[in-house]
Amino acid sequence: MSIDRRSFKIGVIAGLFLVVGIAVGMVFAIRMKSAESATAFAGVDTRALPIKVDAGPDFVPIVKADLPAIVNISTTRIIKSPAQTMNSPFGEDPFFRQFFGNQFFHNFQIPREERESALGSGVIVSPNGYIITNNHVIAKADTIKVILGNNRVYKGKVVGADPLSDIAVVKINAKNLPVIPWGNSSKLQVGQYVLAMGNPFGLNQTVTMGIVSALGREDVGIDNYEDFIQTDAAINPGNSGGALVNTRGQLVGINTAIYTRSGGYMGIGFAIPSNMARNVMTQLIKHGRVIRGWLGVSIQEVTPALAKNFGLPNSNGALVGEVFKGSPAFRAGLKTGDVIVKYDGKVVDNPTTLRNFVANTPVGSEVDITAIRNRKTVVLHAKIVEQTKQDLEIAKTGGGQTQESRHTLLSGLAVQNLTPQIASQLGLPGYSTGVVISQVNPDSAAAAVGLQPGDVITQINRQTVRNLADYRRITGKLGKDQSVLLLIKRGNTNMFVVINR
Repeated sequence: MSIDRRSFKIGVIAGLFLVVGIAVGMVFAIRMKSAESATAFAGVDTRALPIKVDAGPDFVPIVKADLPAIVNISTTRIIKSPAQTMNSPFGEDPFFRQFFGNQFFHNFQIPREERESALGSGVIVSPNGYIITNNHVIAKADTIKVILGNNRVYKGKVVGADPLSDIAVVKINAKNLPVIPWGNSSKLQVGQYVLAMGNPFGLNQTVTMGIVSALGREDVGIDNYEDFIQTDAAINPGNSGGALVNTRGQLVGINTAIYTRSGGYMGIGFAIPSNMARNVMTQLIKHGRVIRGWLGVSIQEVTPALAKNFGLPNSNGALVGEVFKGSPAFRAGLKTGDVIVKYDGKVVDNPTTLRNFVANTPVGSEVDITAIRNRKTVVLHAKIVEQTKQDLEIAKTGGGQTQESRHTLLSGLAVQNLTPQIASQLGLPGYSTGVVISQVNPDSAAAAVGLQPGDVITQINRQTVRNLADYRRITGKLGKDQSVLLLIKRGNTNMFVVINR
């Protein structure tokens, strides 16, 4: 039987392909087995893990629940510029000015008005239209416009404002509004996630995420009463008055300020704790003002140098510079030089802490005050009264001109007797105890600690200085390298200062 030559060729080619395929398969199988053996030996599992691309904190439910309660607050302020002559084609004509006189045209001068607008944020905290925001958002505003997330616009009315804490309450005539529930800011911890909600640069209802960077930030120089939450959640102009919420969707802070050198976000933002904001808001709604407690002392920070001179173990506490007559502190027996370390059972870290504790104490409350006096611990009892406007003014400093120096007994410092005339110039009428500093060498240790002309020295190393004779007697006994503890009066404020000779 004859074989077709064409069919034979096809069969040969197919056979060759089959042989090559089998050989390649065997080589691949050997290599895979070798790789599996190597992997098993190394103890490594190279299989892909079932990780979701969007794995991580999911804030979507929080944003959906809270963002509708964030509002845009637009304010307008009318500023009147100096009066200008009414624009008239005859006003500049010499003939008409000569005929009618310049005064005729001055009678037609009218003030020019300019409108200044600003944007901020607010948080709805009650279904019937109460909104909390910053005082600086609505301060001096003539009109307030509140824009909700659904673009409905309402006219806002200021219920009350507190510049000392930078909190204000605005009311709109509406019902069944979405709200953000209050959270307990005292339970916040550094490192927790937080969301900042507001209207930066007028971009309505924006959300940024960050963490709590620090707690209890004080002496930032923003408000009188400071206990800020620091966060790295992006806060920009327009965010003021917006919400800082935790991962449970609760309001834990009111965004109020940023640290910046450029005018924009630099990773450091500050929020007023919700506990403080809620307390202020409640009083503003109830009383139209904030009622704060008053103890009646001037206090200062305990520096390491002061701690050493007072024999303290550390720099914690608030040093009493002056006790005001008739105040709760005066009646409780507090004295100049006492270092308050506990207030109502709470540790006093510094003067700002004490000031916040006292301010938040209900008027009429009786509190225990623990202080260190002459290296011994004393416990006193005080009944807190309401702080008045006069109490706020009492700590303001004063100054004045003095005569030429007469005696230089401390290095870089010149003093003289405090006369009634000098006391009057310094804003201290009737005050005649102490010696007044008339000159301070700018390169001296006295200048380095902040002493200045017009300061009145009333104590040196806890010894009373009534006049120049006392000053000479006490300073004459000082050792060459002995540090000096001074109690000075500057205006209405007493403060301790340490000079290292």
